[in-house]
Amino acid sequence: QVHLVESGGGLVQAGGSLRLSCAGSGRTFSSNVMGWFRQAPGKEREFVAAMYYNGRTYYGDSVKGRFTISRDDPKKMAYLQMNSLKPEDTAVYYCAADWSGGSYLDPNDYDYWGQGTQVTVSS
Repeated sequence: QVHLVESGGGLVQAGGSLRLSCAGSGRTFSSNVMGWFRQAPGKEREFVAAMYYNGRTYYGDSVKGRFTISRDDPKKMAYLQMNSLKPEDTAVYYCAADWSGGSYLDPNDYDYWGQGTQVTVSS
């Protein structure tokens, strides 16, 4: 069993930065993909970023050049550095882990999820 806990969310002004953390426990992080998704009220869960165990990274179009995903496998941690934040980035952010080899884009392919952390960007 894997347990994921996000932290680092909060209220920030447009143009500011936040760093989200995802702490894992249970299963080793090697050979998985770690993903970040977000969900705004009334909207579907949206892919933000993913990072494979081999270092390959992927980003959603709306965050490219502003967000950076990273991971520390021995510590079972994943991070999302968010810069140049915009009001439209406001959402609950979730980290997720997948060992099954599915699509990094599809939230249904992830095995485990955190409880989410709220990010609010004021204009």
